[in-house]
Amino acid sequence: MNRVLLVGRLTAKPELRYTNSNIPYTRFSVAVDGIPSANGERRTDFINTVAWRKQAENVCQYLDKGSLVSVEGRLQTSNYTDKDGNKRYSMDVQADSIRFLESKAQAQNRTNSTPYDFQQPSSDINIENDPFADFGDSVSIDDNFLE
Repeated sequence: MNRVLLVGRLTAKPELRYTNSNIPYTRFSVAVDGIPSANGERRTDFINTVAWRKQAENVCQYLDKGSLVSVEGRLQTSNYTDKDGNKRYSMDVQADSIRFLESKAQAQNRTNSTPYDFQQPSSDINIENDPFADFGDSVSIDDNFLE
């Protein structure tokens, strides 16, 4: 079985690109906290991830550097020859599902604070009009939603 589940933050704003046959995709890195070592320090892993088609368009439209996401997919290895003739290998997560784990209000609070200084949502948020009112539930946007 080849399944990967990650929860972490994007390390940069994703950019939408297209293959030669005009299929949209994006490559981005997810920073994931590792298991603490014996001395209590955590090492962060940076996992390369690829999303395709409408999912890639949604990621590029709605996510930014630091966005908290859940990625489910599979590992895929590839190889290529670099400009010096050396064979290189890479491993990426091919995303099947990407869930946005914070609301826009939470993301704005995060960008206005120090990194990882999580704050409660502001009391001036109108809960009745906020589609993320369950603060804490994951958000999944169906690919057909925006069509």
